[in-house]
Amino acid sequence: MTWMVTGGAGYIGAHVVRAFVEAGVGAVAVDDLSSGHRDFVPQDVPFVQATILDTDALRRCLEEHRVTGVVHLAGFKYAGVSVSRPLHTYEQNVTGTVSLLQAMQDVGVDKLVFSSSAATYGTPSTDLVTEESPTIPESPYGESKLVGEWLLADQERAVGLRHTSLRYFNVVGSGTDEVYDSSPHNLFPLVIEALLEGRTPRINGTDYPTPDGTCVRDYVHVADLAVSHVAAARALEEGRTLERVYNLGSGSGLSVREVMDAMARVTGVDFEPEVHPRRPGDPARIVASGELAARDLDWQMRHDIDAMVASAWSARRAHL
Repeated sequence: MTWMVTGGAGYIGAHVVRAFVEAGVGAVAVDDLSSGHRDFVPQDVPFVQATILDTDALRRCLEEHRVTGVVHLAGFKYAGVSVSRPLHTYEQNVTGTVSLLQAMQDVGVDKLVFSSSAATYGTPSTDLVTEESPTIPESPYGESKLVGEWLLADQERAVGLRHTSLRYFNVVGSGTDEVYDSSPHNLFPLVIEALLEGRTPRINGTDYPTPDGTCVRDYVHVADLAVSHVAAARALEEGRTLERVYNLGSGSGLSVREVMDAMARVTGVDFEPEVHPRRPGDPARIVASGELAARDLDWQMRHDIDAMVASAWSARRAHL
């Protein structure tokens, strides 16, 4: 049993690779290093530098490492930027997924865990998002992830692909000081970089219809997320029936103000965030139920907000 992790040198992918290793399951990481980091991948894990658009390279990797299943995380993940780069987004996230599915079909690998996104829902009309909530994506990124889910369903009908898709919300923290979130767009790294550089973090909007006026989002720890990828892979290997889609959500959520308070409390850097106007299109609240994933994929919130912040802060400082 060996699983190939595309995007395995990225922030989430590297944690998934480590989770496989810790579970005693063989793993091979594939990444083009456009946003990933080679040193995020443990030295004793096979690493292949390749783009998922290179079907031949994927086919060779699957064959040479006798891969039995794939976790597909590689892609262009910046929803906001995707609006101005739709063609690039679709090439990486749709054409890339087609390339991977073709390579898998060619060599007979029939199990796939797909990294999907909360962006498939767009702006939810309910306080708690479930897997039955309407999918109305509002960016090329969200659209491309939904198309990815459709592709998997089509391959299931065509060639018997066994699969599930995991929809993430706000992934934070770190399971090891060797890996940190280097995204220029996510809240945690934006706040941490500001604190490290002596700048004041900012809040966009304090007049939302929420308890403290700031946006509420669903924050989940990356190590918890990684465990559920391994659980999904094991279930597929064992022939168990899984839902086509699972939300990995907390069921409660945290406000931006609560995150800022935790940042100050845990880092010891006392600050009062700058308040700026709302950003256009930011919904007041996006929180998901994780009940189905808890039932089937060992999903649980093992880290509170202070642990999330502490692990993210420690990992980033380890790379200064």
